[in-house]
Amino acid sequence: MKNVKWSHPVPCIRTTRVGQKREDSETGEELVSKCARLSESPGDSGLLGSSPGSLLSPVPSSGPTRQGPSRIGQFLLLHMADRDRMHSALNIDTGDALVCKVFDMGLYQEKIRAYRILPVHRNISRIRDIVLGERWAYVFLEKDHGDMHTFVKSCKRLDEERAAQLFHQVASAVTHCHQHGVVLGDLKLRKFVFSDRKRTHVKLEGLEDCRVLEGDDDAMSYTYGCPAYISPEILNGSSSYSGKQADVWSLGVMLYTMLVGRYPFHDPDPATLFSKIRRGHCCLPESLSPRAKCLLRSLLRKEPWDRLTAAEVLIHPWFHTTAANAQETGVSEQEVGSVEQTVPSCDVEEENDLFC
Repeated sequence: MKNVKWSHPVPCIRTTRVGQKREDSETGEELVSKCARLSESPGDSGLLGSSPGSLLSPVPSSGPTRQGPSRIGQFLLLHMADRDRMHSALNIDTGDALVCKVFDMGLYQEKIRAYRILPVHRNISRIRDIVLGERWAYVFLEKDHGDMHTFVKSCKRLDEERAAQLFHQVASAVTHCHQHGVVLGDLKLRKFVFSDRKRTHVKLEGLEDCRVLEGDDDAMSYTYGCPAYISPEILNGSSSYSGKQADVWSLGVMLYTMLVGRYPFHDPDPATLFSKIRRGHCCLPESLSPRAKCLLRSLLRKEPWDRLTAAEVLIHPWFHTTAANAQETGVSEQEVGSVEQTVPSCDVEEENDLFC
């Protein structure tokens, strides 16, 4: 066992190799009980279908695609059906519930690189442990209570006071990343999860898809991400674009979706969707307060240099007046009738396949 060296103070993280000897005194019955506790996590019900004996089996060497419970070191894992190569995890020694992400051994150092650069932030998930196998690296992070896309979809839309409370935390995480040379790239509601059951505290669920800048230049050239969140300059075929300002556009899409209950630009046909994004014109409902409209217009500007920076978002007056605005505008909590006005159920892989 060895400690990982970090450039900033972070909680102690252990790196363990699968196969290291340790004493396991739990009986099969105790392991089943602990795994049952793990299955109580949101979205994981119904995955316990294996016999007790399978709890002691490691993830197969051919790849971490096993659907039943598995044992890696001191951790029990249950595959998340809706997240690729992700598992709910239980530390048998401490009883802590975690999330496990699985990476190819040849890639995992690059995948966790941003964690070495970023100082700890309350709205960004932290690595708790790493277990290394022959082909796969198991990275354990803090447990979450569901993602914001699913939450907004279930609520149809959020009132301005609730949206401001959550969106300020989102913008705070993005600002922290930008200030320390990290561009998020594929930024969307699914990337943020709740760290509490009451769904009042959100955090960025991971940094493995971000880009670490070399110096102050944030020029990007790759074209990867969820189509609904792609900025106009990326679609216009520019040789390079500002990664930070593209993130700000995505922030605008996130806020619009939270407040309105649908994407600002949406069409089942990718070509039509991209055409709408290139034009950069979206309708702002009259039910929104003037300051909410002001913030949205400042984020969803076609020209990237006209947008606010992530740091400027945090000081926008909308965050200080949302309670009064909600009373003045009388925003309703009732369901929106049109299917087009709800957050569509999107398969993440299908979204990415359209633009990679």
